[in-house]
Amino acid sequence: MHGPGSASWLLVTLCAGSGAYCLLRMRSRVEEQRRTAGGEALMGFGMAVMALPATVVQPPRGVWLGYAAVFAAAGLWMAWPAVRAPRHLHHVVGALAMVYMATAMVAAPGGHAGHGGTGVPVVTGALLLYFAGHVLLSGARLAPVGAVAAGGEGAPGGGGDRAACRAAEPRPDGAVGWADRPELVLVCRLAMSMGMLAMLVLMS
Repeated sequence: MHGPGSASWLLVTLCAGSGAYCLLRMRSRVEEQRRTAGGEALMGFGMAVMALPATVVQPPRGVWLGYAAVFAAAGLWMAWPAVRAPRHLHHVVGALAMVYMATAMVAAPGGHAGHGGTGVPVVTGALLLYFAGHVLLSGARLAPVGAVAAGGEGAPGGGGDRAACRAAEPRPDGAVGWADRPELVLVCRLAMSMGMLAMLVLMS
């Protein structure tokens, strides 16, 4: 799923930057935000490594098997919060998408996923639709000022991001930590969904 060099590096930068911001969010005073930020950081850095140009690194297939195992475990770990709060299903879908792409890297000749000329597989198409919908809805929530408090993470049409809204409550000194601002959290998730969308397009 390696694209042209410049496009790949832009994707690496986008995903790594999102992962770094998620690491900072792990210092949040909101427990739920700390819990989800770790999984999102793993997702961001994992996507960044997967997007590296083939001229820079060509991992053996065993590495992609390890990738699939790590993100399968992450998906299972995220599944329990998703049972209690369906908005967390987005994290499960993201982890499963990483498992799918890593598996495709194992099966592809030379370890580079891509289906050139065989059409778009059903799973790839379904994931493309999901992440395209998530990008559009997240962008719509960012557009109006009032949408920040009402917006949220999760599958398209999912519930609001209550954790982010709680995180935006002022501290005793009246300030709001920049790593806790709900609009920045939403931008980070939007960026990762865009990165996932780009990687899936490269597979198709």
